[in-house]
Amino acid sequence: MTTPRLAVLGSINVDHIMNISQFPKPGETIIGHHYKIAFGGKGANQAVACGRSGADTLFIACVGDDSIGSDIIAQLKTDNIQTYAISIIPETPTGVAMILVNEQGENVISISAGANAALTPAHFTQYHHAIEHADALLMQLESPLDTVFAAAKLAKSHQTKVILNPAPALPLSDEFLSFIDVITPNETEAEILTGISVHDESGAAKAAEVLHSKGIKQVLITLGSRGVWFSEQGKGTIIPGFSVEAVDTIAAGDTFNGAFVAAILEGKSSIEAIRFAHAAAAIAVTRHGAQSSVPWRDEIESFLAERA
Repeated sequence: MTTPRLAVLGSINVDHIMNISQFPKPGETIIGHHYKIAFGGKGANQAVACGRSGADTLFIACVGDDSIGSDIIAQLKTDNIQTYAISIIPETPTGVAMILVNEQGENVISISAGANAALTPAHFTQYHHAIEHADALLMQLESPLDTVFAAAKLAKSHQTKVILNPAPALPLSDEFLSFIDVITPNETEAEILTGISVHDESGAAKAAEVLHSKGIKQVLITLGSRGVWFSEQGKGTIIPGFSVEAVDTIAAGDTFNGAFVAAILEGKSSIEAIRFAHAAAAIAVTRHGAQSSVPWRDEIESFLAERA
């Protein structure tokens, strides 16, 4: 039996992270602490979560021709990720994210695409074969939208399951959404996609129905500490997460997405996969940083065993 193949298409950033007491108001200067540089990008974070969760993962992405880009590729190789589809773009910096984290573990983020912008549809054509032979494709929206659209369309035509984490939040066309099998928005992203305010389970159910009407089979709306609203074929339920003391939520959503897809590919039911992903995300928020917070499979299994 062959291992299910997963392709992740997405962004790579170097994160500049600073902890602060509270987010500054316009014109205000806040003294920060614990400044550090870490590897991030939603695509890379999710690829790392997939790899560490045990999935056979190929990552399609771009970095700059700088030392940080080379360091990131070397690190990804240690996370069980195939990196041959990560291109080094000449005379271009690796993508950058500036991240502020407050005392509640919440964050605000600003990004500059850098080499990520080079992942155009034309550049992507050389990796079509990877999508055509994969069992699943996981994507986000930090890469050029035309490329994400082209990859989804290609995957759909080859019966490759398409999972989209629609972040950062953007309005998407009905045609684009028709190529998606599983979508994983948070409350804000669900509202932007559907026009429905998602503040409770009722709102989540209504937003999920709109997404189902566009052809999406499974909808997972992440509701922060309340868990996930999971809806399939018009039937929805809340699947609660695990209660932990959060110190940093930077990669919580990315960890959830990567672990969920890895679990689905190995044959877990959707409910089991969500619980596995909840455990991975719960571990991640108790640690600082993005990829540095993503747990390995044995840690996730130990966490679940303690709460069985």
